[in-house]
Order: sequence, then C-alpha cells, then structure tokens
Amino acid sequence: MNLLPILEPAMEEACCPPAGAPALDAEEAKQQALVFKALADPNRLRLLSIIKAASSGAICVCDLTEPLDLSQPTVSHHLKILVEAGLLHREKRGTWAYFSLAPGALDDVAGMLARI
Repeated sequence: MNLLPILEPAMEEACCPPAGAPALDAEEAKQQALVFKALADPNRLRLLSIIKAASSGAICVCDLTEPLDLSQPTVSHHLKILVEAGLLHREKRGTWAYFSLAPGALDDVAGMLARI
C-alpha cells in the first residue's frame, strides 16, 4: 500500500499581465522605419524645410545645392531618399527635376508618431 501523497504540478503565476498585440505589424514598422530613417539626416530635414517654404510649392534641384552647400549629386541622393520614403514628389520639367512635398506627407508622419 502506497501512503505517499500524489503531488500536483506547481502552477507558475505570471509576474505581470501579457502585453497586448503590437500596434504595428512587421510591414508597417518596416515602412515607417524607412520614413524615419529618411528624416534622421539634418540635410534631408533642411531640404524638406526649403521645399515646404517654396512660394511656388515646387523647387528645382538646381536651387537646392547652394543653400545646403552640397554638390548636386549629393543633393540628388538625399532627394531620392525623400522621394522613396514618400515625403517628396518629383516632377521632370525638361532637363531639370522639380520637387514638392507629397500631399499629406507631413500629416502622415505626425499620424505615425501618434500610433506608436
């Protein structure tokens, strides 16, 4: 006859409630990181500021080199990153490219921050 008690497995209690579902899925986080990476450069922030302040709403790439004291290829590289991030719109006019803020882009960035 076995007189030993039957032991139940110990139940571990969580130290804290589990976190809720992430606010961003992986693809959203990847896309937003692209935007924030584009904004993380001082020259790109200055480009956005200059373009936003343009009275005509668009500015030629040839007018962006002097204010930044950068070469045209370097400015074009920064503009390409801003276009790829969806922050700027590029329009070809003859041999020159003109850049303007993408409609709603800055509001979208503010919305991204609010959802984090």
